[in-house]
Amino acid sequence: MLIQIPELLNAAQLDKIHELLDQARFVDGRLTAGMAASKVKNNEELALDPELLQRLYRIIMASVGHSAVFRSAVLPAKVADFIFARYQPGMHYGDHVDDPIMGQGPKFRTDVSMTIFLNPPETYDGGELVIRTPFGEQQVKLPAGHAVVYPSASVHRVAEVGRGERLVALTWIQSFVRDAARRELLYELDQAREQLLRSDPQSDVAKNVDRSYVNLLRMWAEV
Repeated sequence: MLIQIPELLNAAQLDKIHELLDQARFVDGRLTAGMAASKVKNNEELALDPELLQRLYRIIMASVGHSAVFRSAVLPAKVADFIFARYQPGMHYGDHVDDPIMGQGPKFRTDVSMTIFLNPPETYDGGELVIRTPFGEQQVKLPAGHAVVYPSASVHRVAEVGRGERLVALTWIQSFVRDAARRELLYELDQAREQLLRSDPQSDVAKNVDRSYVNLLRMWAEV
């Protein structure tokens, strides 16, 4: 399931992020890649600077934590610290699958990947996030502040940037529901549930859908 989250970050948040990143140092992105990914990865990532990273995390997590779409689609149990990646002309990231287990301290399983676009799409050529799905390849290049979430098990790549600069924030999430098909079913059911609860919360249909959602989540969740 590939879900777009529009306007996850607002203009003021984006301005602050760019202000912080404009003075930051970026390093070879292969330093954080696994063995297979390092052979196809060609980008830059924000150098380790704990104070700067904490300021950036606070800006982004203030919005991620309040996003109803994110919570419904991902059912997050653990969210990794964000990585800030930069692609300049000639840079790309070939086909790869994200590592199944991450974390330098406590380990977590990567069920869902998220990309937040930080630059307007018209400011750079190429740089599409290309995700392989059962229905063919899906190309994603969103306005600044918009995000996309998709299963970490998906084969995906970043197309080569021809002009300008692609700047994104990335994270990985362990979901309470590890199976992607079950998460998709729960997300669709939750959307119907929310609509029914808003329009006619006392109806038997609304109550039955609500009960079904809650009990399916109880059945499938891992805590």
